[in-house]
Amino acid sequence: MRNKIFNYFFLLVIILLLINFVACNYSFTGASVPAHIKSIAVPIFQDQSGSGESDLSDMFTKQAIQKFIDDNTLQVTDRVNADAILEGTILSLSDAPTVVSAGENVTTRRITLTVRATYRDMVKKRIIFEKNFSNYGDYPVGGDITSVRKKAIANAVDKIAEDLLLAVVSNW
Repeated sequence: MRNKIFNYFFLLVIILLLINFVACNYSFTGASVPAHIKSIAVPIFQDQSGSGESDLSDMFTKQAIQKFIDDNTLQVTDRVNADAILEGTILSLSDAPTVVSAGENVTTRRITLTVRATYRDMVKKRIIFEKNFSNYGDYPVGGDITSVRKKAIANAVDKIAEDLLLAVVSNW
Protein backbone atom coordinates (compact mmCIF):
# COMPACT_ATOMS: atom_id res chain seq x y z
CA MET A 1 0.00 0.00 0.00
CA ARG A 2 2.80 2.41 0.94
CA ASN A 3 4.57 1.64 -2.35
CA LYS A 4 1.38 2.44 -4.30
CA ILE A 5 1.02 5.81 -2.57
CA PHE A 6 4.66 6.62 -3.33
CA ASN A 7 4.13 5.72 -7.02
CA TYR A 8 1.03 7.95 -7.25
CA PHE A 9 2.85 10.79 -5.52
CA PHE A 10 5.85 10.39 -7.84
CA LEU A 11 3.57 10.37 -10.90
CA LEU A 12 1.75 13.47 -9.64
CA VAL A 13 5.04 15.33 -9.16
CA ILE A 14 6.16 14.44 -12.69
CA ILE A 15 2.84 15.59 -14.16
CA LEU A 16 3.04 18.89 -12.28
CA LEU A 17 6.61 19.44 -13.44
CA LEU A 18 5.62 18.77 -17.05
CA ILE A 19 2.66 21.15 -16.80
CA ASN A 20 4.90 23.80 -15.28
CA PHE A 21 7.54 23.31 -18.00
CA VAL A 22 5.00 23.56 -20.80
CA ALA A 23 3.21 26.54 -19.26
CA CYS A 24 6.43 28.50 -18.70
CA ASN A 25 7.59 28.07 -22.26
CA TYR A 26 4.33 28.89 -23.99
CA SER A 27 4.23 32.23 -25.77
CA PHE A 28 1.52 34.17 -27.59
CA THR A 29 4.04 36.26 -29.49
CA GLY A 30 3.38 36.14 -33.19
CA ALA A 31 0.14 34.21 -32.66
CA SER A 32 -1.98 36.50 -34.79
CA VAL A 33 0.44 38.31 -37.08
CA PRO A 34 -0.54 37.40 -40.64
CA ALA A 35 2.26 35.47 -42.36
CA HIS A 36 2.71 38.13 -45.06
CA ILE A 37 3.40 40.89 -42.49
CA LYS A 38 7.07 41.02 -41.60
CA SER A 39 7.57 44.74 -40.93
CA ILE A 40 5.74 47.64 -39.32
CA ALA A 41 6.00 51.42 -39.38
CA VAL A 42 4.97 53.52 -36.40
CA PRO A 43 4.60 57.16 -37.50
CA ILE A 44 4.43 59.90 -34.87
CA PHE A 45 1.21 59.70 -32.87
CA GLN A 46 -0.53 63.07 -33.04
CA ASP A 47 -1.35 64.72 -29.71
CA GLN A 48 -4.89 66.08 -29.68
CA SER A 49 -5.24 65.80 -25.90
CA GLY A 50 -4.82 69.50 -25.20
CA SER A 51 -2.85 68.49 -22.10
CA GLY A 52 -0.01 70.94 -22.63
CA GLU A 53 2.58 68.13 -22.30
CA SER A 54 4.98 69.28 -25.01
CA ASP A 55 6.83 65.96 -25.36
CA LEU A 56 3.87 63.58 -25.05
CA SER A 57 3.65 62.77 -28.76
CA ASP A 58 7.38 62.02 -29.07
CA MET A 59 7.49 60.09 -25.77
CA PHE A 60 4.55 57.92 -26.78
CA THR A 61 5.81 57.21 -30.29
CA LYS A 62 9.33 56.34 -29.09
CA GLN A 63 7.96 53.99 -26.43
CA ALA A 64 5.68 52.23 -28.93
CA ILE A 65 8.56 51.77 -31.38
CA GLN A 66 10.82 50.48 -28.60
CA LYS A 67 8.21 47.86 -27.61
CA PHE A 68 8.22 46.50 -31.19
CA ILE A 69 12.01 46.52 -31.35
CA ASP A 70 12.27 44.67 -28.03
CA ASP A 71 9.61 42.14 -29.03
CA ASN A 72 11.31 41.43 -32.38
CA THR A 73 8.24 39.84 -33.96
CA LEU A 74 8.06 42.56 -36.62
CA GLN A 75 10.89 44.57 -38.12
CA VAL A 76 10.38 48.30 -37.48
CA THR A 77 10.91 50.23 -40.69
CA ASP A 78 9.79 53.39 -42.48
CA ARG A 79 6.30 53.90 -43.85
CA VAL A 80 7.29 53.29 -47.50
CA ASN A 81 8.79 49.83 -46.88
CA ALA A 82 6.40 48.59 -44.20
CA ASP A 83 3.98 45.67 -44.60
CA ALA A 84 1.84 47.21 -41.86
CA ILE A 85 1.40 50.61 -40.25
CA LEU A 86 0.34 51.40 -36.70
CA GLU A 87 -0.79 54.99 -36.49
CA GLY A 88 -2.82 56.92 -34.03
CA THR A 89 -3.82 59.90 -32.03
CA ILE A 90 -3.47 60.73 -28.36
CA LEU A 91 -7.05 61.67 -27.52
CA SER A 92 -6.85 62.66 -23.88
CA LEU A 93 -4.69 62.94 -20.81
CA SER A 94 -6.62 63.50 -17.61
CA ASP A 95 -5.33 64.10 -14.09
CA ALA A 96 -7.78 63.38 -11.27
CA PRO A 97 -7.68 62.56 -7.56
CA THR A 98 -7.92 58.85 -6.75
CA VAL A 99 -7.19 58.55 -3.04
CA VAL A 100 -8.71 60.97 -0.58
CA SER A 101 -7.74 60.63 3.08
CA ALA A 102 -9.42 61.87 6.22
CA GLY A 103 -10.29 65.55 6.06
CA GLU A 104 -10.81 65.28 2.32
CA ASN A 105 -7.08 65.60 1.57
CA VAL A 106 -6.02 64.20 -1.78
CA THR A 107 -3.03 61.88 -1.32
CA THR A 108 -2.85 60.20 -4.74
CA ARG A 109 -3.71 61.38 -8.24
CA ARG A 110 -4.18 59.37 -11.42
CA ILE A 111 -3.05 60.23 -14.93
CA THR A 112 -5.32 58.53 -17.47
CA LEU A 113 -4.18 58.43 -21.07
CA THR A 114 -6.40 57.47 -24.00
CA VAL A 115 -5.09 56.73 -27.49
CA ARG A 116 -6.92 55.89 -30.72
CA ALA A 117 -4.88 53.47 -32.85
CA THR A 118 -5.32 52.09 -36.36
CA TYR A 119 -3.41 49.00 -37.49
CA ARG A 120 -3.30 48.76 -41.30
CA ASP A 121 -2.24 45.84 -43.47
CA MET A 122 -0.51 47.61 -46.36
CA VAL A 123 -0.06 44.42 -48.39
CA LYS A 124 -3.76 43.54 -48.52
CA LYS A 125 -4.86 47.18 -48.20
CA ARG A 126 -7.18 46.68 -45.24
CA ILE A 127 -7.60 47.85 -41.66
CA ILE A 128 -6.91 45.07 -39.15
CA PHE A 129 -8.20 47.08 -36.20
CA GLU A 130 -9.14 50.57 -35.17
CA LYS A 131 -9.78 51.02 -31.47
CA ASN A 132 -9.13 53.04 -28.35
CA PHE A 133 -6.61 52.10 -25.68
CA SER A 134 -6.65 53.61 -22.23
CA ASN A 135 -4.42 53.13 -19.20
CA TYR A 136 -3.13 55.02 -16.19
CA GLY A 137 -0.29 55.91 -13.87
CA ASP A 138 -0.69 57.03 -10.27
CA TYR A 139 1.43 59.52 -8.34
CA PRO A 140 1.54 60.78 -4.76
CA VAL A 141 0.62 64.37 -3.97
CA GLY A 142 3.33 66.33 -2.21
CA GLY A 143 7.02 66.77 -2.74
CA ASP A 144 8.31 67.29 -6.28
CA ILE A 145 4.98 67.13 -8.14
CA THR A 146 6.57 67.76 -11.54
CA SER A 147 8.85 64.73 -11.51
CA VAL A 148 6.36 62.27 -9.96
CA ARG A 149 3.68 63.43 -12.39
CA LYS A 150 6.09 62.88 -15.32
CA LYS A 151 6.78 59.36 -14.01
CA ALA A 152 3.02 58.67 -13.85
CA ILE A 153 2.64 59.86 -17.45
CA ALA A 154 5.58 57.66 -18.50
CA ASN A 155 3.97 54.72 -16.69
CA ALA A 156 0.65 55.25 -18.53
CA VAL A 157 2.52 55.59 -21.84
CA ASP A 158 4.44 52.37 -21.20
CA LYS A 159 1.26 50.44 -20.36
CA ILE A 160 -0.56 51.59 -23.51
CA ALA A 161 2.48 50.91 -25.69
CA GLU A 162 2.53 47.36 -24.27
CA ASP A 163 -1.22 47.04 -24.91
CA LEU A 164 -0.68 48.15 -28.53
CA LEU A 165 2.11 45.62 -29.03
CA LEU A 166 -0.07 42.82 -27.66
CA ALA A 167 -3.00 43.90 -29.83
CA VAL A 168 -0.80 43.73 -32.93
CA VAL A 169 1.16 40.54 -32.27
CA SER A 170 -1.32 38.55 -30.19
CA ASN A 171 -4.72 39.98 -31.09
CA TRP A 172 -5.51 40.73 -27.45
